[in-house]
This record gives sequence, C-alpha cells and structure tokens, in this order.
Amino acid sequence: MPLLWLRLAVLLYGVAALAVLPAALYERPRWRHVALPAVLIGLLLQFVSLAEMLNAAHHALPVEAHETQSTCGLLLALAFVLVYWRYRTMSLGVVLLPLAFLMGLLPAFRPGVETAALPGLHSGWLFLHIALLLAAYVALMVSMVTSLMYLVQERRLKAKSVARSRVKLPPLETIDRIALRSLLIGLPCMTAGLLIGSFLAEVAYGPTYFGDPKILLAFAMWIAYVGMIHIRRISGLRGRRAVYLSSFVFVVVLAVWASNSLSAVHRFPAP
Repeated sequence: MPLLWLRLAVLLYGVAALAVLPAALYERPRWRHVALPAVLIGLLLQFVSLAEMLNAAHHALPVEAHETQSTCGLLLALAFVLVYWRYRTMSLGVVLLPLAFLMGLLPAFRPGVETAALPGLHSGWLFLHIALLLAAYVALMVSMVTSLMYLVQERRLKAKSVARSRVKLPPLETIDRIALRSLLIGLPCMTAGLLIGSFLAEVAYGPTYFGDPKILLAFAMWIAYVGMIHIRRISGLRGRRAVYLSSFVFVVVLAVWASNSLSAVHRFPAP
C-alpha cells in the first residue's frame, strides 16, 4: 500500500506541475483550482505513504536513499503550499512542483532495498536531527529559486518588458522577502539539526566525531549559510550577486549531502 499511495501522490504532483504553468505564467487563474487541490491531496497521500513505509521498515526516520528522496519531495510540495498561503503567488510552483514530482518518481517506481537499522535509529532526537536538516535544505532551495526569479524580474524591469510579457512574476520586494525569510527559517533548522547530531554522535562515538571530513564539511556549510544571511541583511544584497551567493552555498549543501550518501552513513571509528 505505501507504494500505491506514493504513486498516486506523484501522479497528482505531475498534474499540479502542469496546471501551475498556465496559472502562474499565463494569467489563467482557473488552473489554480486544479493545481492546489492536486498538491494538497498529493501531500496527504505522500505523508501516509511515508509513514507506512517507515513503519514497515521498523524505523521512525528516513534513512535509505528512497526514503530521503520521498521526504524531500514532500517538503518541497509543502514549501509551495506555505508560500502560496502567505503570499498568494504560484510562481514558485513552476520549479518546486516538478522537483517534488521528480523526487518522488524514483522511490515510487524503483524503491530501494532496506538495510539493517543503524544504532539509535528509534531515537526521537535522531529523527529530529534529520528532519531539521532536510527542512533547512528545502529552505535553501526555495531561497535559490526565488533569487533566480528576482534576477529575471529585475532584467525585465530594466528592459521595460513587464507590461507586454505574458509571464507574470511577483514584485521584486515580494520575491526578495520570500528569499530572505526562507533563509531565516532554514538557519535555526540547520543550527538545531547540527547541534542535535553533534551531541548524539559525541555520546555514541566520542571526540573522533569531529575529525570526520563529512562533519567538518557540514560545519563549513553552516558557516557559509550564516555568512550568506549576514551579507544579505547587512549589505542588502540582491540580484545577480545574491544568485551567485545562494548558488555557492547550495553547492556546499549538495557536497555535504553527497558525502553522507556515498560514504558510510555516520559510521565513525571507535575512539
């Protein structure tokens, strides 16, 4: 049953990703009545699927690659719903909904094989650690997408082509507010996630935890994240430079994710 719910959710995300195009880009507001219900029902089905999947695997958090991908897809769809609820713009759905569809596609049709549970897998703190970091990754992705939207809208304004363009984007102030607030939401999630993970690993593995290259890279990611927010708040950074800065931090985040996915997951040598 988890795969059935997930496949239905992915199908609904695909419908929403198609419906959001005329609603967001070509001023066809009626299409939002297709996109929004599809996303909301898809969210519910994917949540049920993920809960059943984790229950069947006898752990309380996403560990396998297909579980993590499914969780990220759910968070991306949720981010779109929250942004629409707050700012009444569907423009982010042009990027976030196809990503949610792709994130769920592989787990839905080619799920991985479960492996042995990790030590402490049933710890609520460990679940919180992973959930907070996933939320921070999604917040950074939203910020990067909105920074790109800011760059496109700024160029159109300079070229005075907004009035005759059929593709409608929110005002620059709204786009910048979404980008900055997503970062401000992601920072405490990332900070708390790293602190909880550090405490758990220190208790389980001892001081050798801090010598692992993956962990050093994770803390470098946090420093880059804080630096990006500081620069944006102090200098009012926008436009092309904001896109470059968000892209740099996003590359660091991808490096951290890849290092944890391709290597032994948090298996540190005993002291």
